[in-house]
Amino acid sequence: MPRYTVTVATGSQWFAGTDDYIYLTLVGTERCSEKTLLDKPLYNDFERGAVDSYDVSVSENLGEIMLVKIEKRKYWVQDDWYCKYITVKTPCGDYVEFPCFRWVVDDKEIVLRDGRARLPQDEKTRLAKQHRLRELETRQKLYRWREWHPGFPMSIDANAHKDLPRDIQFDSEKGVDFVLNYSKAIENLYVNRFMHMFQSSWSDFADFERIFVRISNTISEYVMQHWQEDFMFGYQYLNGCNPVIIRKCTEIPEKFPVTHEMVEFCLERDLTLEEEVKAGNIFIADYEIMENITPNSTDPCTLQYLAAPICLLYKNTQNKVLPIAIQLQQTPGENIPIFLPSDEKYDWMMAKIWVRSSDFHVHQTVTHLLRTHLISEVFGIAMFRQLPAVHPVYKLLLPHIRFTIAINTKAREQLICECGLFDKANGTGGGGHVELVQRAMKTFTYRSLIFPEAIKARGMDSKEELPHYFYRDDGNKVWEAVKSFAEDVVNIYYESDEVVQKDEEVQAFVKDVCSFGMQDLDYCEFPKCLKTREQLIEYLTVVIFTASAQHAAVNFGQYDWCSWIPNSPPTMRKPPPTQKGTVTVQYIIESLPDRGRSCWHLGAVWALSQFQENELFLGMYPDEHFIEKPVKEAMAKFRKKLTEVSHVIKERNEGKKLPYYYLSPDRIPNSVAV
Repeated sequence: MPRYTVTVATGSQWFAGTDDYIYLTLVGTERCSEKTLLDKPLYNDFERGAVDSYDVSVSENLGEIMLVKIEKRKYWVQDDWYCKYITVKTPCGDYVEFPCFRWVVDDKEIVLRDGRARLPQDEKTRLAKQHRLRELETRQKLYRWREWHPGFPMSIDANAHKDLPRDIQFDSEKGVDFVLNYSKAIENLYVNRFMHMFQSSWSDFADFERIFVRISNTISEYVMQHWQEDFMFGYQYLNGCNPVIIRKCTEIPEKFPVTHEMVEFCLERDLTLEEEVKAGNIFIADYEIMENITPNSTDPCTLQYLAAPICLLYKNTQNKVLPIAIQLQQTPGENIPIFLPSDEKYDWMMAKIWVRSSDFHVHQTVTHLLRTHLISEVFGIAMFRQLPAVHPVYKLLLPHIRFTIAINTKAREQLICECGLFDKANGTGGGGHVELVQRAMKTFTYRSLIFPEAIKARGMDSKEELPHYFYRDDGNKVWEAVKSFAEDVVNIYYESDEVVQKDEEVQAFVKDVCSFGMQDLDYCEFPKCLKTREQLIEYLTVVIFTASAQHAAVNFGQYDWCSWIPNSPPTMRKPPPTQKGTVTVQYIIESLPDRGRSCWHLGAVWALSQFQENELFLGMYPDEHFIEKPVKEAMAKFRKKLTEVSHVIKERNEGKKLPYYYLSPDRIPNSVAV
């Protein structure tokens, strides 16, 4: 009798094993096997991390093995099982691989295709076509769109992490409990001793230093020591955790009436301000998006304030970018002074603090939340809804949306929800953060996710004109590595532009992103179809880069740059000054967050800056969804390029007091998972 040897691998994560009954059916081109219970007497099968082999005998040869059906039946209580893969050795000695990497839950059946990636137009048999269709029908019932707030990108239809499909939940929900993590961070940082004085102000700047006893690191210490200096203020626009706001100034806006006489003493080239603008030495950071955003009013005992500043910056002869003028509101007027470095010390300090606070809000809500977390969730949901597991684009993208839907759901459950943790410390809590996302969505475009284009659109693309913009330099290297990898994979499966056009599933994926995820907003300019291989390569590069490199660049520096409270105040308790000469050090201290909010803020930036346990970094693909040799070779080539980039960055950073490593590939997680 023909005999097939079936090998089953169980995952190594917590609770991956099962005591339930596991049945298997082999489906061939000629016939099916009988449903077989996989069981070894006196042996505990399907333990966590186990690899078990079984013989399946049949009366006649099954032909080419097309599918493997797995059924789980309850033994005592429902016991979920994580299946990594199944291999089948045929009677003639061939091995067929069936990647799974899925949870088998309840009394459910899952049907696996062999590991070769196939486009929908490549399917020749009715059985294969039906399998793709049924898989997508099932997924579309599980992964449903929902609008969390009007004007937001669409999100997953789930109220809590536990409501998500098992395959996209965290292995341990405890690890991503924001309340627990923030509380642990506050305890570990030894700042909980200040919590009993929640609403009291700090005494002076030295008082802030006392909470640094247990929490300092190289960059945060340097920030603490130099935060008052103009070079540090300007440097953060290039290489801090929000390096996407600054742009080259091509003309001084009418709403910001800075004159040459105001800033003449700052200019070093014997040029007028207008000539410096034409020479490309003037930059601007405009927080117009913050205008009229509702400040946090969830605590009736503490008034909180927001501003919408404009900051003019100058590249001096040493190529340092320095602030030379700050206006704290969008509309000039008698009570809206333009603050200058020549003003009284505390006037200028207060103006810079207000800009840093506004930058913090835009970073947290727009740069970080909207432009990495929420958009990556859109890509992920559309992928699950429109691409079956056998599709090469599904196999390529799956590692880059790992845990993203879960972390966002947890954030909506605990962090950015009404009365969530965001309300405890942030001046845009209580609804202002929602307004910010809604406003940012009105100018959010697909092209702005294309890294080189986004840099160029801000006039920041010339390395010769601006040599120390490491975010740009490292980002371009990583973008090119990702694009090259995407190109290699696309060229393996798509022989021509026509093949792209005929791929109904990838076209449905792209359309779902635009028409549902982005709510068919015309101004967002997300493509509804892809006509060329080049467009597909660019699209896949956007998805991967946004979820990995862009998120790393704007997330993992939060503790470095935001833990020193005066450098990135999460809220302000006094309004922006309306006259010069009125600010004192006491006024600044009373404006900064109180002790309690400072502690919550520290806990937040600490927790958000930590890598996940068992983090998978860019280029690491331990789950072998692809089995084809050409793709594995492309992965090896990708990893080699990433290693070269990491080496270049490491060499550049040696000896630097302010190393920039957020875009070093060995520190870039594959996906948005924190």
